[in-house]
Amino acid sequence: MNPSSRNVERGAATREHLLGVATRLFAERGYEGTSIDAVLTATGVSRGSLYHHFKGKDALFDAVLEAVELDVGRRLVAAVGADGGGDPATALRLGCLAWIGIVGDPVVRRILLIDAPGVLGWARWRELDERHAFGKIKQTVAELARDGVFDAAMVDLFAHVLLASMNEIALLVARADNQRVAIRHARAAVDELLRRLLRPT
Repeated sequence: MNPSSRNVERGAATREHLLGVATRLFAERGYEGTSIDAVLTATGVSRGSLYHHFKGKDALFDAVLEAVELDVGRRLVAAVGADGGGDPATALRLGCLAWIGIVGDPVVRRILLIDAPGVLGWARWRELDERHAFGKIKQTVAELARDGVFDAAMVDLFAHVLLASMNEIALLVARADNQRVAIRHARAAVDELLRRLLRPT
């Protein structure tokens, strides 16, 4: 391996190390309770090296949030798995119910739901949400429209309705005193909502 390749590899490893430690600190202490000095102390990385990868604490948090979003996406895909592969209604139900369970993860709860909207602003938070969750929801709703469940002209609207519903329920769970009870109630509510929405009487 030539020196240039080694430098790139070391740089990537340093960035991943910073992200991993920062994720833990942001989840444990919150954005306001996590300083750049705390990240430097926990990682053993120099200040210059950190600022080489991230312009500041906001940029570091943004990168952590992006990584959390990607991880949530992978977990949702795994939760849907083969069971929902051939049926968009089943895939949507499994994905939404899995999301409620994922909200119980302290990292997801604190970083994605509690701190992100205030730290990055609603517009940036929504931009990330639409890039990840919204695209999957819209794709599934479009498949349901082709099956006659939804009016094809209302795919975008119904996708936004579902995204908003899942986010509001997730925020309620994230702020609940009893997470276990909140998740159980939220799953029951989501199951009922989707049952009514996807199989109207």
